[in-house]
Amino acid sequence: MMKSFQPYLQIALKKGVFSIIALFVMHIGYSQNMNPGFQLLEKGDFKQAKTFFTDILKEHPNNKTAQLCLGRATGLSGNPDEATLIFQELLNKYPEDFEIKLNYAESLLWNKKYTAAKSYYKKLLNENDQSFPAVLGYANTLSNLKEYPQAQDYINKALVIDPGNPNALTSKKYIHLGYSNQLVQKQSYEQAAQLLKDNLTFLEYDTETLQVLANTYLIATQVDSALITYHKINRTPTDSIISLNGISLVQHLKGKEKKALQYSSKAMSSLLPSTLENIERQTIERHIQALIWNDKYQDAEHMIDNQIEQSGPENWLLSLRATLNIYKSNFNKSIEDYNLILASDSTSFDGNLGKSNAQKATGDYLAAYISASKTLEIFKDQKDALQFIKKLDEQFTPVVKVKPSYSFDNGDNEAYNLDVNLTVPTSTKFAFLANYNYRDTFNNPLSSQATTQLFQLGAAYEFLPNLKLKGIAGINSINADNSSYTEFISDVSLQIKTIKLQSIDIGYKRNVESFNTALLERQLVQNNYYLNYNVSTNFKLGWFTQYFYTSQNDGNSRNLLFTSLYYNLLKKPSLKAGLNYQYITFKNQVPTVYFSPSRFNAVEIFFNLNRSIESIKKNQWYYDLSAATGYQFIEDNSRQSTYRLQASLGYKFSDRTALDIYGQQSNIASTTAAGFTFTELGLRFKWLLSDKPLFNPIKNK
Repeated sequence: MMKSFQPYLQIALKKGVFSIIALFVMHIGYSQNMNPGFQLLEKGDFKQAKTFFTDILKEHPNNKTAQLCLGRATGLSGNPDEATLIFQELLNKYPEDFEIKLNYAESLLWNKKYTAAKSYYKKLLNENDQSFPAVLGYANTLSNLKEYPQAQDYINKALVIDPGNPNALTSKKYIHLGYSNQLVQKQSYEQAAQLLKDNLTFLEYDTETLQVLANTYLIATQVDSALITYHKINRTPTDSIISLNGISLVQHLKGKEKKALQYSSKAMSSLLPSTLENIERQTIERHIQALIWNDKYQDAEHMIDNQIEQSGPENWLLSLRATLNIYKSNFNKSIEDYNLILASDSTSFDGNLGKSNAQKATGDYLAAYISASKTLEIFKDQKDALQFIKKLDEQFTPVVKVKPSYSFDNGDNEAYNLDVNLTVPTSTKFAFLANYNYRDTFNNPLSSQATTQLFQLGAAYEFLPNLKLKGIAGINSINADNSSYTEFISDVSLQIKTIKLQSIDIGYKRNVESFNTALLERQLVQNNYYLNYNVSTNFKLGWFTQYFYTSQNDGNSRNLLFTSLYYNLLKKPSLKAGLNYQYITFKNQVPTVYFSPSRFNAVEIFFNLNRSIESIKKNQWYYDLSAATGYQFIEDNSRQSTYRLQASLGYKFSDRTALDIYGQQSNIASTTAAGFTFTELGLRFKWLLSDKPLFNPIKNK
């Protein structure tokens, strides 16, 4: 989020950057030697200047120049109300004195009475529209009122009156900074960047402008332009540190975490005892972030603890600790820290939006909506908060997924399949489910064919955060060559994600075996009781296990165990590799009917490369590639080599639509046959049916 630049204008005013005294004070007649006081004003020693001119006025109470200077010293030393009174008294004595009027107008700026200042400057410009201080003061007033286009017009007029005036150029810089910030909030990134580039035409390599320009590029997701800009911040040792911190962030956004850590480490080593405190803090903050990005959690925690020990639990440190706990999946601890931040600063951006992210991770979606909405109340149209709510909305928007496919194997079995799934959430906890499946299975050499149509309705209900009950059921209608029948089909599961870094699915599924026409003719119905268990770690290792117990209406039963140990090699895109093991056993062996060994074992190594649709924006590609090879052992037979290939490539056309093409091939034995090759090709289409959820999450809280 970009910051407001009004405080910078105030700092500039207090430092005398826009001081007008030098424009007139030297030509006002005086007999006293006030040069030391003028020098104090110019140096910014306003308290000492106030004392100096107070002493002068004790001896010469009617000296107008000393009174003016006292007013300026008073206002700029932190007493703007008192300064306004001094200038008001002078105006009572000298109602036509234009210099006093100018000082009075400027004192209104010191008091942040911008509306009054605007009216007063208009009167001054009616008196003299060629007065440089009046035109400059009016431009600054308009800037403080965020009327930037008009402020631009008047600052340019001031520079026509006095070309190259450093005070006017400084004002122009801050007008452009403020205007660019306003444009960024409206997502007019190119116009904002052009304003900042204009700054660099008269303030070449200005560090502050370059920082804001780089930040603008980051918000506009133009990371390469941001990288080039950060490299230009290199005029001083402090600039070099700022540059390294910025480059570290860009490398993170490009997915190059190791480089991000290298640059943040270099910035840390560049810190000196003379480094400004805010720059040192920014550098420490970036380095801790880089450690977190690289999964160096212990190092990050150690640095955070040391900093808290030195300076106490300041909000920036609490925010870092909260971020670390999100990466470690300690979401409740993260929420605790965000609550501490908000207790001391209820308007904290990090506190509000960070809490939203943590609440979403715990499955408390309604609370996440509320926190994100509060963020937008404080930071209107803030891009990150809008994007967060948009992502949440997508999760609860009605969606239809269509999957047509064609499959075949080396046993001359072929099938055309159409699968349509509909999900309609009515709240953050409840959703209606519907499914339609059509399958045409045939074997030309055997002149056999069968079609199935499946209609299902169901619902999903999350009665506690990360604890969801899901059920769907319906009728499967089968028309085969020699028989037609219907079967009741169902799938009920309890999905548990309440345990840190673990997920468990427990379920029951009833289905008709529909792989080929022969099995459909036999009316083989399966009752499956299953358990899925997945555990992740903070050190990139994961383990997935699946167990199925299947009882069939032909009196047979099956036990199936699949387990996979994997290691995450990369985050963006996701790259994992590992070892899979599968074990199958049937109670009865009926090899002439379907593949039913007493013992089946398979071991394979695999890798998976994935760029998920959830990780991309519209008009981007997503993909998935898996490959595995190994051996299978069927009863006492010799081992057989196996392979498995899966690939998909898709494109996200908009925030609501995406399409991918996929294919898979395998020669691993299934419950239908051994020594066969199976191939499937298809399309997958995803369409969000509306722009937003059908319900208002905040209104229905």
